[in-house]
Amino acid sequence: MPLPKLRIYNRQKAHAIPLPWLRRIGKAALPGCLAALKSPDAPLAMLPEIEITIVDDADIARVHGDFLEDPTPTDVITFHHGEILISADTALRQAGEHGQSLDHEVALYLVHGLMHLAGWDDHEPEEAREMAQRQEAILKEALAAKSHKKAQKN
Repeated sequence: MPLPKLRIYNRQKAHAIPLPWLRRIGKAALPGCLAALKSPDAPLAMLPEIEITIVDDADIARVHGDFLEDPTPTDVITFHHGEILISADTALRQAGEHGQSLDHEVALYLVHGLMHLAGWDDHEPEEAREMAQRQEAILKEALAAKSHKKAQKN
């Protein structure tokens, strides 16, 4: 199965997000997310391209209100047609609460969005727990793969 192409954009100005690094993490995470498909007809199995856009809380709250009738900021919104919105403002707040860097939190949100495209849902507590465990493992593996490639270059 060919991997979808990742297009990543930064539409917010307040936080520096290393897009080339995030793109490499996303590419490294794709095989794990594809291996975790909930069903063969999950969107991730069929998408040729995924667009990830980093936005601020105001933008994500507007989209959250327009599409999910909740006008509050959220971390990630995933559309099955292959679009993932990530709030850098929310990522920064959550990173502080979890003792992580902003970059790590945004990468986690990217994997979370890919898991939604793989058919995972986090509305029920049991599936949310399993999804969180899987996405943490996928992110850990993607970060390790990136570190391994960097070490090979040096």
